[in-house]
Amino acid sequence: MADIARAFIDQSRRLLTNSYLPRTERAVAGVSTEHVWGRANPQSNSIGNLMLHLNGNVRQWIISGLGGQKDVRTRQREFEARTGAEVSELLRELRATVEGADRVLANINPSALLEGRRIQSYDVTVMQAIYAVVEHFSMHTGQIILLAKTVKGDLGFYDLSDGEPRPTWKGGRAGH
Repeated sequence: MADIARAFIDQSRRLLTNSYLPRTERAVAGVSTEHVWGRANPQSNSIGNLMLHLNGNVRQWIISGLGGQKDVRTRQREFEARTGAEVSELLRELRATVEGADRVLANINPSALLEGRRIQSYDVTVMQAIYAVVEHFSMHTGQIILLAKTVKGDLGFYDLSDGEPRPTWKGGRAGH
């Protein structure tokens, strides 16, 4: 069972650091600050909002909830922002948060996956917290990619020159 638990933790780390974050970075690279904070309508989120939200979520659930650091998140501010940092700063903060979460996950003892935690207002296991963050990051990465495509067009995630898709983002692997 410890092997399965370690595989779950390791795969979660790979998805966050080698798949979702690099794709987010590639998607928003070169997008203007105006477009990063632009919204399709008042009820929609911008790329900037989604990046702030991912940063807050990962910090709250992994770095605080599992890693024991103080939770300082004010979730509503992530969505209320209409302007803010430039893309490079948003990316720098998100990368630092994901790297911090990766360090926490690297130190999770596989035997702790079924231990309980209270995060936000939820009683969850360590495994549920990890799974929630990975799933959440995946969903919002897809939204960021879609919004970036409306500005940039094809993001060039895959090289198809020889007929087989080869990932072009850092850490990319086929099938992900």
